Order: sequence, then C-alpha cells, then structure tokens
Amino acid sequence: MRSAPAPAAPRHPSAPRHRRRTALAATGLVAALALTATACGGAEKDETDAKPSGATSQAAGTGDTGDGKVQLPADLADRLKEHGIDVDQWKDGGWKDWDKDKWLSEAKDFVNPVIEGLWKPDRMRAAKEADKTVTTKDTAADRGATDPEPAPVEAVAEKTPYHDNAAPVGKVFFDGPEGSMVCSGTVIKDANHPGRSNLVWTAGHCVHAGGSGGWYRNIAFVPSYNDLGKSEAELAGATTTEMAPYGTWWADWAATSNQWIEGGAENGGDGAAYDYSVLHVKPEQGSKSLEETVGAALEVDFSAPSAAEVADMGAWGYPAAPPYNGLTMFKCVDRPGRLSLSPSLPTMYRIGCTMTGGSSGGGWFRVVDGETKLVSNTSIGPLDNTWLAGPQLGPEAEAMYQNMSRTYGGQ
Repeated sequence: MRSAPAPAAPRHPSAPRHRRRTALAATGLVAALALTATACGGAEKDETDAKPSGATSQAAGTGDTGDGKVQLPADLADRLKEHGIDVDQWKDGGWKDWDKDKWLSEAKDFVNPVIEGLWKPDRMRAAKEADKTVTTKDTAADRGATDPEPAPVEAVAEKTPYHDNAAPVGKVFFDGPEGSMVCSGTVIKDANHPGRSNLVWTAGHCVHAGGSGGWYRNIAFVPSYNDLGKSEAELAGATTTEMAPYGTWWADWAATSNQWIEGGAENGGDGAAYDYSVLHVKPEQGSKSLEETVGAALEVDFSAPSAAEVADMGAWGYPAAPPYNGLTMFKCVDRPGRLSLSPSLPTMYRIGCTMTGGSSGGGWFRVVDGETKLVSNTSIGPLDNTWLAGPQLGPEAEAMYQNMSRTYGGQ
C-alpha cells in the first residue's frame, strides 16, 4: 500500500436521518445480515475518453469557496497546474478531461473536490456497472489451489427498509472515461475513532483503474440507497432524499493496494487478489460522522481464515447489470471455496451467486462469536454470473486500513 503525505488541509445532498439498528441478530448469517456482492459497472456517457492511477491518498479540496471556485490546498493546486489542469475549471466540467497526460496517477495527486448536487437521482440511476469478468481459462484449476466451481446461488432481495434489515451497505458512485459508474460499499468501524467512523470498504477497481490508468473522479458513497426498495416506476421524479436518505458522502481520501494499482486489469488480472479499498468520506452537507448518521458500522476481520474454516459467507450489494437494475439491494449466502488465479498469488474466496455487475465492492460478511464482520468484498465473477470471488484480507489489507485510520480518520 502506498501512502501520500497529507496536504495542509484535508481533502457526497443531506437528507432526513433514520437511525439504523446497531445490533444485528446473530442466529446464522442470513438472519444476521443482508448482503450483496458482484462486480461494479459503467454508466451514462460523458464526453470522456481514457483512465487514471494511484494508492493511499488524500483527495483535494473541500468544495466551493463561495464564489463558485473549487477550493484546494495550495500545494496540491500547484501540482495540478503542473499537470496542465485549471483547478477553477474542474467543477464546471474540467474533470471530464481524461487525456493520459492529465490523468493523476500518483497517490498524492488524488483529486476529489465536492461538487454539490452532481450526483442527482437521475445521474445515480444512469450509472452503469463496472464489471470485472473472468473466463474459464482465467480460472483453470491447474493454476493453484482451486476448489470445484460452486453451484449458482440465486440472489435474494433484501428486506426493506434496508436501514432496519441489512448491514450498513450502500452504493459507490464515480466517474471514469466510459462515463458514470457504480459499485457497492460498506460502512466499517474506525479502530482509532470508535463510534464516529467515516470509513467505507469497497473494491480497488471502484476507485482506481489499475495498471492501465489511475484514480477515478467524483467518488461518492450513498448508504442505504433507495432505502424502501422502490421500483423504477415508483421512483420516477424521485427526490434526492428518497434515493439517498442518509445523504451523499464524498471521498476526501482513498486507499488501495500497490498490487491493484500495478497489476489490476479489466479481468481482475494479477491485482484481483488485492482488489480492495478504503475510503474516508465527508458529507456533502453537515458535519456528523457517517457511523453516527447511519447508526452502524462493521468491524473488518483481517485474520484471513481459510475457506475450510468458514461455514457460510454472505455477499451484499446492488447488482446493476441485467436482469437487475441497480435499484435494489440483494444478497447471496453460501459455503466458500477457494479460487486461485496463479500459484504465486493468494487464494481468493469464491461463493455461488447470481449477482451481476454493480455489486462489485460489496461487503462479504461472516458471523464470529455472534458478531457480523466484514471478511472480503466482491472483486470478480464469470461472464455467466454464477459465482463471485473476493480477496482474503490479510496483513497487507490491515496495514492499508490502519494507515487510513491513523492518518485520516476522525477528520
């Protein structure tokens, strides 16, 4: 994991707040939580054409200065100008320039100033899944310790309202060269700032393009998106409050693994086994922490248990590719097996699940001593959407998390 020095100042619309139950039943994983997992997805086309790059980083800026200009720390503004980027034009659409010479690939150059109101309901609904699909050749059993392919497990829609029935899961929105895109994410606890976490766990490919690009832009998290699970027809003309009951939270810092940044690819690549990320977020409006706002956060289990030790794992998320439409939270629960993409890479977890793109980054949960913990996230899946695979979260993931918590948590 790379980390960037913090600039002089830290780097998604609020709505009526509901309180989430802080305790979840623990009579088995299905009763304990509602989970969804699968790959991310692309979206409406902007006038864009390329990709970005990075590692652990502080995002630039705190939003408008009051005169319509984006406010950035002076040192970062200077670096952006060195890249030929006019920071005053960023909010007015300058971020759509994906020219390779202007992609910000260094960790310290992650730029994600708040553009209030950018993620309107229609723009959220138009965001497409960011798939990371693999083929039979990619997952050949002779490449390592791979268990037989699991039988498909039909994804089940989570009960509504989500804030009463599910873990603190939501949607991660971002812009890339192909347009507006979407993944899933989970509110996690901040070990160094108990009770007031602003941390979100998702997949590395939901924040960074991997070896061929850099950091994505306008990254925002919406917890309990479409909390009541309304249909597309019911949401016609929906307000931001209906779609984002806990508000929109913008990433002001982002972290992912060096392995994803250097080896991540369209099909996951060598970075898939390290395809995870932590976001530090801030509300588009207001000052209360994310955990206080939604009323819950999950602990991350970095013990990386072997698949044989775990009776059940569940994946939660918002699948957006057909036959799903990205409006509803789904979950799959199955006994995990092992998937190896290469003998030189860590084994990944694999479960049967029919969720499609959009569920990427969604948390995988297991129950430990009656407590639900996040143990992985959706990274890759096959073209026929019969299973999902996620990385084991070991020392590298824990180091990334701890660095984020110590350096940026509580801000």
